[in-house]
Amino acid sequence: MAFRTPWESDPAPVEAGEAAGPSPEILSPPKRRGRRPAPAVASTKPDGTADWLYHHLTISGPAASMSAFTKTARGSGVIPWQLDLDRVEEDIFNLAVAQPRERRTLTVEGCRILARQFRQRVAARQVRAAALVGNSRACPFDLQVLLPVPQAVLQLGPADPVSLAWLSANWGVTDGLRQVVEREKPTIGRRLPSGHAVIGYGFFTAGETPHAAIAEIGSRWLALRFVLLLPRPPS
Repeated sequence: MAFRTPWESDPAPVEAGEAAGPSPEILSPPKRRGRRPAPAVASTKPDGTADWLYHHLTISGPAASMSAFTKTARGSGVIPWQLDLDRVEEDIFNLAVAQPRERRTLTVEGCRILARQFRQRVAARQVRAAALVGNSRACPFDLQVLLPVPQAVLQLGPADPVSLAWLSANWGVTDGLRQVVEREKPTIGRRLPSGHAVIGYGFFTAGETPHAAIAEIGSRWLALRFVLLLPRPPS
């Protein structure tokens, strides 16, 4: 199942502040000064799922351009996928009923009830999410606002191979950014030129890095400098 369950949680929220980051098991110790960060490699767990990766994105440039960018980048943080709810229900039923009879605690009818309840929760979650699109600006750095997924791709749903290929090619990740926050007091490592400003974002991804998205956004905002850093992998 490629879509998220209605009760699935995002990674733990990041505390505000330049030094803030995810829990120690996700973020390795800060890099030493004077050394370039080693490229982060997404590791996988025994079950094949990717570890969450935490990123720092720092953007700097002329104050007027920075102000325009920060306003443009805000959105709901929601990708308005169109889900095939009939398929969702059928997939859940098939997963439930396929369990060996000696291990399955539900009857066939019970499996259908479970699948129907799952569908209802997914549908309710989709309605709540869709209501945020175009109305909420809670997400300070929203890829769907900056590099929107085409409507024809949204209609295919998040698990379709075409959708995954589009996301991989255009965003560099196959799911949205999670727990996006604006970091306090970001720096560029030196004094800002007169009339310039800086902003920093922090976010999680499911084992991928949005290099493609940052490169494309940077090509559209040539006056700004984008620096994306990942935590150093544990040694």
